[in-house]
Amino acid sequence: YFRGLNFLLNEQQDQAIDAFIEAVQNDPDTSELHFALGNLFRRRGEYERAVRVHEHLLSRGDLSRAERQRAQHALALDFLKAGLLDRAEEALRKLDGSAYEGQALLALLATYERSRDWVQTAEIARRLEETSHGSFAGRRAHYLCEQAALAHDGGAQALLRQAIDVAPTAPRPVMEMAALRSKAGDTAGAFEMLAELARTTPAAIPLLARPLAQYAAACDRQDQALDLLKQSYEHSASLDVLEAIVALEPDSESRDWYARHLEREPSLVAASKWLAGEKLENEQYHPRVQRALEHAARPLTRYRCAACGFEAKQHFWQCPGCQAWDSYPPRRVEEL
Repeated sequence: YFRGLNFLLNEQQDQAIDAFIEAVQNDPDTSELHFALGNLFRRRGEYERAVRVHEHLLSRGDLSRAERQRAQHALALDFLKAGLLDRAEEALRKLDGSAYEGQALLALLATYERSRDWVQTAEIARRLEETSHGSFAGRRAHYLCEQAALAHDGGAQALLRQAIDVAPTAPRPVMEMAALRSKAGDTAGAFEMLAELARTTPAAIPLLARPLAQYAAACDRQDQALDLLKQSYEHSASLDVLEAIVALEPDSESRDWYARHLEREPSLVAASKWLAGEKLENEQYHPRVQRALEHAARPLTRYRCAACGFEAKQHFWQCPGCQAWDSYPPRRVEEL
């Protein structure tokens, strides 16, 4: 056993496994050796062998309750690592009421998210809140929004109302409800929803600036939208807020906003936008310079996940790379 530990400390996993197998053969009733061996097999990707070790432990009648729970948790991890989600779910469910219940619920949450079973995911999130694992209000709102995306308009509105009740300051359910209202012809109601969200959750304004400008133009509320957007811009110079202001301003004044932005921030994106409407002294070079600037600025308009660094052209509520929720700041790469 100690020879196996020595190999393990020296990162000689093959020799460690051989030593542990020999130790288990010499003393088959020693549960700690089985746990060490099963964990080694899992780390090496030999999931079938890990499963056999932990199932053998569970079949023994002399295990204490704590060791049986530990073996059950280890078996669930084997199934998860092997991608056998159905068997992992069954194994994790058996840990209810055990010392591993919290870890099992978190693993179930990740499993249901991977399989996009939003009803079960919402139930597990609720149980985690009840067992003092922190607030999952934002996650639960996302799950309801995911269900709403698959529902008909009437059902979608009911689900989005639930999401707003669960997390009143979360931007996603309000934005999606506003989109449904706009689609139904109620652009004034959609505008009011986003304007209220902008007042209660200022950090979300870059995300809702564009639809806010669109709804304002559709219901003749441009002045109100401009006041709100300009106040936000003065507090924090966002590129998305800038674009929304430009879209609502009269043509004679809109381009001046790019120049004002350049006074505040050294922005290649704003410089490219400003130059597009300028007349250069040598006009034949203007298209080439413009193309070069746009090419250089394009990557700067992406969004970047704060958890894994995955970049995307659009904002995601859940990162496609690492599956983290709300990991995309509402800012373009150039602004980070």
